[in-house]
Amino acid sequence: MLTRVADGVLVHESVCIQSNAVVVEGDAGALLVDPGITEQEMAQIALDLAALDHAVVAGFATHPDWDHALGHPDFGDAPRYGTAGCADFLRDQLADPEWRKYFTEGLPPEFAADIPLDLFGLVTGLSPATRHVPWEGPQVRIIEHRGHAQGHAALLVEDRGVLAAGDMVSDVLVPMPDPGAASPLGDYLAALDLFEQVADGIDVFVPGHGSAGDAVEFRKRIEMDRAYLDSLGDGAGTDDPRITAPRPGWEWVSDFYSWQVQRFGPRHPHG
Repeated sequence: MLTRVADGVLVHESVCIQSNAVVVEGDAGALLVDPGITEQEMAQIALDLAALDHAVVAGFATHPDWDHALGHPDFGDAPRYGTAGCADFLRDQLADPEWRKYFTEGLPPEFAADIPLDLFGLVTGLSPATRHVPWEGPQVRIIEHRGHAQGHAALLVEDRGVLAAGDMVSDVLVPMPDPGAASPLGDYLAALDLFEQVADGIDVFVPGHGSAGDAVEFRKRIEMDRAYLDSLGDGAGTDDPRITAPRPGWEWVSDFYSWQVQRFGPRHPHG
């Protein structure tokens, strides 16, 4: 089910890892961001858009993680965009003849059979000079950074004050810096700085996973993410509620935190 979070912006939250698909309405159709995750859910999104008399006229993958670069035939053949870095990463993955096997093994087992991969990763990379998504609709600014993954981008629907944040500022997932980056913690903090710079223009934000929020909550989550990253870097521990009091079903995040302490902590300086 699509839920309206702002004028001209709707969200579908998946039953799988609370992943959010974002729809931006335009006069000629809809921009669909990070659609997912199951076959049934994506088909339902297409039906919901049809009921609103919207066709998908453009898509966008905020980053190349499997759950953000899916596709479905019911969305039609509109172009699907991402940053150049995102598209390059996906192209390299798809070049491996064994990619489908590796992906299937890593999918959540309770959903694996229902996740369509036939249109995974078919993303057109945009030039780094491209500042806005090329579509006939409200201006959607591309805010590229290296915080979570290569070619990650948040999208700011400028005249509606809505930020589709990708895999950041979540209330269920802790920050997940990219271990393959040259400066994982530094890159993530720099991405939060970019968010801070646009915070005055944001009324609603939608994380890649978890609950959307208002301007006050946005700043709160930025600070919560900064404090979490500081705790990794100095080894002081954390009272982050995503670790100390996770929502039911998200207890595994604590184990992930323990891994991050080993990977990014002061005795293992990779930040």
